[in-house]
Amino acid sequence: MEEYLRQRPSDCLKIVLFGPESTGKTVLAKQLAAHYNTVFVPEYSRTYALEKLKNSETLTAADVMPIAKGQISLENELIKDVETLLICDTNLLETKVYAELYYKGFCNEILSASVVKNHYNLYFLTYIDIPWVADDVRDKPNERETMFNAFEKALIDYNKPYVLLKGTFKERFDLAVKQIDNLILKQT
Repeated sequence: MEEYLRQRPSDCLKIVLFGPESTGKTVLAKQLAAHYNTVFVPEYSRTYALEKLKNSETLTAADVMPIAKGQISLENELIKDVETLLICDTNLLETKVYAELYYKGFCNEILSASVVKNHYNLYFLTYIDIPWVADDVRDKPNERETMFNAFEKALIDYNKPYVLLKGTFKERFDLAVKQIDNLILKQT
C-alpha cells in the first residue's frame, strides 16, 4: 500500500459516518464530536469539489486519488491530538464507492488496497429516510436507493462492522451514542 494512503497508528477508537449524500452524516459527526469532546474529520471531497466548482470545473476520475490523499491526510493530522475517539465524516471506502458509482466501476488499485488495510472500529450507515437537501455539490436526488444499496454492499463485501442509522436526527444520535459507549466500555 502506498504510504500516502496509510493511516497514522493510533489506539483510539475510529468511527465512520458512511452513506450517500444528504443523509445527515456531517450533522451527526459534529454532534458526536461535541458530545464526546473530540474532533471530527471533515469530508475532504466536499472542499475539493467546491474549489473545482469555483473554477467552473467538474470532478473526473483523475480527482479520485487527490481526494483520497486529502481525506487520509486530514485524518492523520487530526488523530495526532486524539486519545480516545475520532469521528470521521467519511473515509477511503466512501471515496471508493463514489468513484465506482460516478466513473462506471473505476477504482484505483492503490485505493482498493488501502481500503482493506486501514482500520475503523465501527461504521454508521446512514439511511435515506431523511429529506434530500440540495447544495452545490449534491447531484443525485433521484438515485438515493441505488446509492444506499451500493454503500451497504461495500460494507458487506469488505466485512466492515456497521450499524444502520434510521429515523430522526435524535434517534440516530441516540443509537450512535449507545453503540460508541459500548465500544468505549469494551476498550477500557
